[in-house]
Amino acid sequence: MSHSTVPRADAEAEVKENPPAAHGGAAGATRKPPAGKLSLRVRFRRDRVLLLMTLPAVLLVLLFNYVPILGNVVAFQEYDPYISDNGVVSILHSPWVGLENFQRIFEDSAFWNAVQNTLVLFVLQLVLYFPIPVLLALLINSVVRPRVRAISQAILYLPHFFSWVLVIAVFQQLFGGAGILSQLLRAHGYDGLDIMTDPETFKFLITAQSVWKDAGWGIIVFLAALSSVSPDLYEAAAMDGAGRWRRMWHVTLPALRPVIALLLVLRVGDALTVGFEQILLQRDAVGPGAAEVLDTFVWWNGVRNQDFGYAAAAGLVKGVISLGLVLAANKVAHLMGEQGVYKK
Repeated sequence: MSHSTVPRADAEAEVKENPPAAHGGAAGATRKPPAGKLSLRVRFRRDRVLLLMTLPAVLLVLLFNYVPILGNVVAFQEYDPYISDNGVVSILHSPWVGLENFQRIFEDSAFWNAVQNTLVLFVLQLVLYFPIPVLLALLINSVVRPRVRAISQAILYLPHFFSWVLVIAVFQQLFGGAGILSQLLRAHGYDGLDIMTDPETFKFLITAQSVWKDAGWGIIVFLAALSSVSPDLYEAAAMDGAGRWRRMWHVTLPALRPVIALLLVLRVGDALTVGFEQILLQRDAVGPGAAEVLDTFVWWNGVRNQDFGYAAAAGLVKGVISLGLVLAANKVAHLMGEQGVYKK
């Protein structure tokens, strides 16, 4: 065999693997997508059934979550729902006032009082309420008997199904002026107390109600994260001499850290929403000075006083601040090495 046949064979093999493009240079037009990447058309044909299944949910989200965003234009108007022209929507005929509603908000002391109450409630619930589901999930996860674990989880999760009306009624029977605690104090010669109408303890009362009602939901989330931890990690840590507390610190808590970071980001984004129905039901008992938050402030001015433009401006300010808090908290999660709501 001559030496000239070797490069010829290599050239023929290269031509077979990469054939020249037809019509003199339209290589890009006939080139196939890289391996592992499918074209949009191919992916659409492959997933068309799943896309059709999710289409109703997407339409509902667009209809009830995104289309109403267009109504924020009333924040820049002196909106009057009774103005109409031959049946045309009144939003098109309300007078335009620009930033006047926002100027009124920042000059209103009631608005800043609502902001202060909202932030204080958020901090209290973040410090006192957020760690409790984590601790209860660790406690339930350490129970050996599955039956005891299931019963404990069901008991803790049961109040989540109660309405706020029922929750407040239960607390009224326990801590109200004629409640069980007050009757016990009077029976032993002490003065009774009414925690339900005390403005000084109202914020702690709200936090206690939230813990009793919704801690069970957080337990389920953290127990689901704990179920994904491999038992081999616990066995390896035990073989290395780690006790129960060290296994919890070095195995269990690192497994919960991504879920804790995600829920913390969502909690910070929900900082300015601290229980509209819960607080509205008890607002009159303690007065707006202690119970007014941003949600009740918007409801009172928009629905009760029918100052729709002013209430819409307050709601828009709240939404912008909440968005900023989500982005900031997610950035902190990225700096801690966690994914957060979305990846970098």
